Amino acid sequence: MTVSDMSLANAIRALSMDAVQAANSGHPGMPMGMADVATVLFRDYVKFDASAPRWADRDRFVLSAGHGSMLIYSLLHLTGYARPTMDDIRNFRQLQSPCAGHPENFELAGVEATTGPLGSGLATAVGMAVAERHLNAQFGDDLVDHRTWVVAGDGCLMEGINHEAIGLAGHLKLGRLIVLWDDNKITIDGSVDLSSSEDVRARYAATGWHVVSCDGHDVADVRRAIDEALADPRPSLVACATKIGYGAPNKAGTSGVHGSALGDVEVAAAREFLGWTAEPFVIPDDIAAAWKAIGAKARDVRAAWEDRLAKAGNGPEFSRRMAGDLPESFSLDAYVDSLIAAPQKVATRKASELALGAINDLLPETLGGSADLTGSNNTKTKSTGPLTAADYGGRYVYYGIREFGMACAMNGMALHGGVIPYGGTFLVFSDYMRAGIRLAALQQQRVIHVLTHDSIGLGEDGPTHQPIEHVMSMRMIPNLDVYRPADVVETAECWELALKDATGPSVLALTRQNLPQLRTDKAGENLCARGAYRLLAATAERKVVIIATGSEVEIAVDTARALEAQGIGADVVSMPSWAHFEAQPQSYREDLLPHHVLRVSIEAGTTFGWERYTGIAGLRFGIDSFGASAPAEALYDHFGLTAAKIAPQIAAALNN
Repeated sequence: MTVSDMSLANAIRALSMDAVQAANSGHPGMPMGMADVATVLFRDYVKFDASAPRWADRDRFVLSAGHGSMLIYSLLHLTGYARPTMDDIRNFRQLQSPCAGHPENFELAGVEATTGPLGSGLATAVGMAVAERHLNAQFGDDLVDHRTWVVAGDGCLMEGINHEAIGLAGHLKLGRLIVLWDDNKITIDGSVDLSSSEDVRARYAATGWHVVSCDGHDVADVRRAIDEALADPRPSLVACATKIGYGAPNKAGTSGVHGSALGDVEVAAAREFLGWTAEPFVIPDDIAAAWKAIGAKARDVRAAWEDRLAKAGNGPEFSRRMAGDLPESFSLDAYVDSLIAAPQKVATRKASELALGAINDLLPETLGGSADLTGSNNTKTKSTGPLTAADYGGRYVYYGIREFGMACAMNGMALHGGVIPYGGTFLVFSDYMRAGIRLAALQQQRVIHVLTHDSIGLGEDGPTHQPIEHVMSMRMIPNLDVYRPADVVETAECWELALKDATGPSVLALTRQNLPQLRTDKAGENLCARGAYRLLAATAERKVVIIATGSEVEIAVDTARALEAQGIGADVVSMPSWAHFEAQPQSYREDLLPHHVLRVSIEAGTTFGWERYTGIAGLRFGIDSFGASAPAEALYDHFGLTAAKIAPQIAAALNN
């Protein structure tokens, strides 16, 4: 006997309301309202094999409305993924359950992206769609031929990042991206019309999207709308008119079902309304079997793809890229040797460009870009032609003035696999990107942010553009490596570290102003991998250790020389990465920063946090106010960040 569409959808509704009720926490309304749409989508359209969740040519499904996480948990369980088990679902939102309040990509195979901050999932999906087209252009239809599907809610479409994301997707004509909008007209506060009266459909159409509407509870109408979307070459928005909490007879269609458990009485009433007689967390055998069959429907498609992969001449290269492995031969040693042989005085943003020239020749998987600051960030090289709607094989994305959208799109590229994304803007604009950078760290994705103009050294643009707290605030994000290199050699070393770390994102904070090459001898190792190292050792008896980063390492060297001229022994420690230094053995850290000498920090940013290394009794030179508009040299003098002003204060502290 054929299982009806309604029975399949009601399995999602039952699991969703039961899990939220058991946790007494969660959002039952969205999964109950979108159950019919999700049933049609997974049964008839999404290409996936539950037994092979990492199949490279699977369709990607992103639940941008991550608060409705029981929708994806129900779908994964019902279609036969190894997890979540029914016990996992019973423990929804509990410690150590993979069924977290919002979907986490590192908890469950089948969750393609961590979502929750509204709008970020859709923006991430844009990056996935870019990666799919890019890899298709390089490897062809036989290996790369899939779609990206998104379920988004009203909140996802209201957030500012939605404007950035859909503008980029429309411009690039990402026709394999289809967004299903849960158009239920309800937010937490109540009806959408309390806060919004815009014409969402017209906004999407204006950015180059195909738009179609359907009744989200009429499966035939849902199919019609999706078929229209598939037939159109543009990215598509499918507006699914739904009733939030469908099936709950007293709360459906109200904000009361958005973010709270239904309650025992309403759950019982919903069971009666839906004709669902099974006990909580029990799926009738016929419905369970029908869902498992859906999870296996593409098994033969996957097997045929694997056969093509095995026979493809470029199959090993495709597999390497999708695995995230660098070529065994990858090394920047030869490039660094060339710098030692011919030292260069350049800004570290230019040093980054020079390093990228070597990197992009060695790594065909890099995919660069900038948020309309290519000439300032120095992120484009001769190997990276533009990625456009006419040529998805290009290796450089012109993101426009869309910093947050760029950050989330790069997350999507990394999550898709097969590319290593990097993108540039000014460090001060990391404020716009912070949520995206944080999500990259949470999702453990290799995304590289090239953030230039990293201090008052940018000069005349003034305090709106001069970072003060930004480097330190980036250091506070868990699993984010923040590098602030001091010269062209350190910049190359930091790039190598960022590329070799497949477990998290990196920030390279780079200067506008030229810096001398301080490293002129071959080290035999990547010294930046230690996080901090002794760049200059005291010649007189050591009395002070000066710790500095980036452009201030040059100042530290000049300060040490001034002190040595007075008979005061001074070490200079370059500290490009706090995180890498903290990972060193205690013996190394104590040897570098002994407690019996005065410890001093110099960084052209906030002094907040440097107490960790200087101690309370140490000295901290930096800027604890906003900057000013003036040439860089005048600003460094004004804020006391010169050897002539720092050395006397160190000497005075030692005399006291």
